Amino acid sequence: MHPVIIQNVTPELNGGRYPVKREVGDALVVEADIVKEGHDIMAAVLKYRAAGEDAWRETPMRFLENDRWRGEFPLERMGRYRYTIEAWPDAFESWRHDLEKRLDAEQAVTLELTEGRELVALAAERAEGAERRQLQQALARFDEMSEDADRVDLLLAPTLRRLMARNPDRRLASVYEKELEAIVDRVAARYAAWYEMFPRSQGTVEGRSATFKDCERRLPEVKAMGFDVVYLVPIHPIGKINRKGPNNAPVAGPGDPGSPYAIGSDEGGHKAVHPELGTLEDFRNFVARCQEMDMEVALDFAIQCAPDHPYVQAHPDWFKWRPDGSIKYAENPPKKYQDIVPVQFYGPHQDELWREWRDVVLFWVGQGVKIFRVDNPHTKPIPFWEWLIREVQEAHPDVVFLSEAFTRPKLLQTLAKAGFSQSYTYFTWRNFKQELTDYLTELTQSECKEYLRPNFFPNTPDILPAYLQTGGRPAFMIRLVLAATLSSVYGIYNGFELCEAAALPGKEEYLDSEKFEYKVWDWDREGHIKDWITAVNRIRQENPALQELENLRFHPADDDNVLFYGKASLDGDNRIFVAVNLDPFEPHQAVLDFPLEEMGIRPNQTFQVEELLSGRKHLWRGRRHSVDLDPQSNPAEIYRIRGWMHRDYVETCY
Repeated sequence: MHPVIIQNVTPELNGGRYPVKREVGDALVVEADIVKEGHDIMAAVLKYRAAGEDAWRETPMRFLENDRWRGEFPLERMGRYRYTIEAWPDAFESWRHDLEKRLDAEQAVTLELTEGRELVALAAERAEGAERRQLQQALARFDEMSEDADRVDLLLAPTLRRLMARNPDRRLASVYEKELEAIVDRVAARYAAWYEMFPRSQGTVEGRSATFKDCERRLPEVKAMGFDVVYLVPIHPIGKINRKGPNNAPVAGPGDPGSPYAIGSDEGGHKAVHPELGTLEDFRNFVARCQEMDMEVALDFAIQCAPDHPYVQAHPDWFKWRPDGSIKYAENPPKKYQDIVPVQFYGPHQDELWREWRDVVLFWVGQGVKIFRVDNPHTKPIPFWEWLIREVQEAHPDVVFLSEAFTRPKLLQTLAKAGFSQSYTYFTWRNFKQELTDYLTELTQSECKEYLRPNFFPNTPDILPAYLQTGGRPAFMIRLVLAATLSSVYGIYNGFELCEAAALPGKEEYLDSEKFEYKVWDWDREGHIKDWITAVNRIRQENPALQELENLRFHPADDDNVLFYGKASLDGDNRIFVAVNLDPFEPHQAVLDFPLEEMGIRPNQTFQVEELLSGRKHLWRGRRHSVDLDPQSNPAEIYRIRGWMHRDYVETCY
């Protein structure tokens, strides 16, 4: 019989179907309702073990209120943890509580003391070593005593209470029927700044591909702007059959390089590098150079093939074929991708196919790559991703996977639950105050926070939003601040720092996109915002509050064009507030309402405010303060609260 009911456990995703996510150094806080009939005092422990451990470790849970209990355990290493809960009626604590009430009522307790002795005797049988001897000594002293008062003091002593708690009677214990799971990633899964680049566009010669050596020459500038991750689009050989021309033209010219997402040719497939970029050794040197500069490489992982990929010849059963014998290319009507053929994930070949894609990832891990941005994961089976991510992370728990899933909300969320470390989001299209507030509240305060880490990209090679097309330089500055301070991990696609906004008419796509042609950029052209990006990334690095996600809170601002929000570090020592003008065309003034109570500041106390983008400092008092935000000069302000000063002290300073 198991009289204790354990229910409403949090965090628990889909009845335990999926793991929650945390980072190394966190503590996993677990709560549950623990219910039993009657008035027994309860005890509960949180049981946990890391991958590879057979024995459970335990940490006590504490009572909160209304049968709600909480416990936590440290996440000391990367990988997967399992956890569950065990609870039981605590006979000794229940007896102790009853005895104290009888003593308060001045009732005789001789019989109750005998019952207490029996509980100690049973504990002595369960105990081992020194604790057994200590309990036996307590029993001997009890038997030597003749006065109930002395026996009360003995049985209620704190030392005995601790011994009894360490040797409880669990015969009526209940264990939660599920073993839940947590994925523990490195901190880079939650906090990083990504810079996406096309390797072939990092050179200086028109009409010719850059090399990995050219990419290395760009690294100091990327590092100087404050980025941690250099993300490369596919670096593999590009198919020659049905190669696309400029602006996605269906026919390529003689010198057109094609899309790097049409992977594979007679020059190799997913485990090769494009000869124009260099050799595999050149790529390894590039990775090493990034590491020397405290950056790391993220690689695009696109499960798709050009019609002349080596897999097509070696494994025709991996692909779909039409009745006329032609291979079926990818389509998303009305879009056609004649240069790409999709893979069949199910069938007799499934095991071989799945292992091959796992081995592709492991191959690049062997070259020093520990971050993968996965292209269009929502078009591949979710069970495949669960399997692949687990397989890779069991051997390399430091590998991070970013899901590029601009798809239906529940499918995007399910991919995150399936194991992806980070996810692209709908931030790219959230421009107005209420929709930003609603969306970020969902990401940071709902169950989403347990499994979905948003990586905010304001642009991608495929997406040039209308806001950026029309808003000019201020729009890029605004979206940069929002991405970098609302989320703890964000990224930009190269050209963003140049405020590149040339679009195909009527589409969210770049005109003359480097997806289909060689490009040479002037990285210092007039109007760039590299200094702005550098300043924002520096502020992120210097302020722990901006390195967290769940601490985001929105606060009132009396203009619908001004978004006002704040973050506080876990220890409360670092408080950051951000005010952003969402209108890239017009200045706006707003009164900001600071949450003085949360800040630990009384209404009559003075506090110091430093505006981090300009370096200006203020002494403020009270909760309401006005700000003027001009999109041309200061579209946003970032405030750091240094603390408060007593009114008398401030007056002596004048």
